[in-house]
Order: sequence, then C-alpha cells, then structure tokens
Amino acid sequence: MSAPFDERPLGPGEYRARGDLVRSLVPGAVLAAVPAARAAAEAEGHRLRFDFLDDAAVLELLRLRHLDEAALHRAGVRLGVPTALVAFALFAGWGAYAQHWEPGRDQYLYYGLCGAVGALVVVLYAVTLTRHWGSRPRRRVRARAAAYRRIAHLARDGGAPLPDAYPHYGPYPFAARYHPEAATGEGDGAAADLDMPADRRGGPPGAPDGKGP
Repeated sequence: MSAPFDERPLGPGEYRARGDLVRSLVPGAVLAAVPAARAAAEAEGHRLRFDFLDDAAVLELLRLRHLDEAALHRAGVRLGVPTALVAFALFAGWGAYAQHWEPGRDQYLYYGLCGAVGALVVVLYAVTLTRHWGSRPRRRVRARAAAYRRIAHLARDGGAPLPDAYPHYGPYPFAARYHPEAATGEGDGAAADLDMPADRRGGPPGAPDGKGP
C-alpha cells in the first residue's frame, strides 16, 4: 500500500495526528517528570519491548501510527464505496424488475447473481481485514501507540504541561495485540509493511531537515 508521500515533509519532532493535522512531539523528559507516568512507561516498556521515553523511537511510532490509520481508511473507502454502489444497483433492479418476474430462469439467474456478488464482497472484506487488521507488525504499532496514549494521559493528569488531547488520536478498540514471538528487527517490520522508506520517516527530533541521517 502506498503511503501519502505527497504531503508536505515533516519537520524535526513533528508527526501527523488525527485529521492529518501536524503536531509536535512532547519530549519524554516532560512525561517522566510525573512519577505515575514514568512508572507506567517503564512497565509498558518492559511488556511491549519499547522505550516510551526515547524521543526518536516515539516519534517514529507516532508516524507509523498515522500511516496505519490512513491505510485503514483508504481500504475502507475502496471497499465501502463500490459495495454501496453495487448493493444499490441490485436493490434498484429488484425493485424495478425482479419482483415482477414470474418464477423462472431469469429470476433465478438474478438471485444467483445477487448471491455471487454477496459472496465476493464477503471474501474481499475477509482478505482486507486479514491484511490490515491481522498484520502483526502493525498490531504491535497499535499496541504501543495505545500504551503511549495512556502514559501521556497519566502525565497530563499528574500536572505535566501537555497540550489538550495529546497525542491527538484515540485508542485502537481492537487489533492492537503485541506479539513478542514475531519481532522482526528495526521497527518490527511495520515500516516495510506500510511502504515507508527509511528516508521518508522524518528522522528524530533535532534532525536538520526532518528526514534523518
């Protein structure tokens, strides 16, 4: 799947949040200043094998999280719009013609076509859900992003000067399970799964051009 690389390049320490709004990373030191958030970062870091206080690692996590959400949205549009159009056409055909036919070959062919289209739609949805929701590298990104969101909320509740709604996205309701036995190395494979070349990741905070070394 292609990432939205036609968007303007991200600057140092920036990532895209919900609604494609560009936001800035809050340094890990700000979160760590709240004892409850620091303890949660250490506990979740041990569970998910991730350093939630490492600014460069968290920045790439947030960028991958955006690419994953954008890919899910595009997949939903690619499936939802054609499905709605085909369903409307079949229903309109039934309302205009099929219900008035006498039971016979033509009517059975119409209902057979409806059944075949329905089966094809089910298969396409199953393949798409397996590809997007079942990807283990991307499920790890979701699990880590959800944990980071909880840590940030703990920090804000503890008095840390975080922007409202930071990190500016909601939690994944499902398909966010970490699979430690399937780790694949740098980025746990999520960058490759999302077609995210290394030179387009934006680099760590402080990189002069936002694209890393």
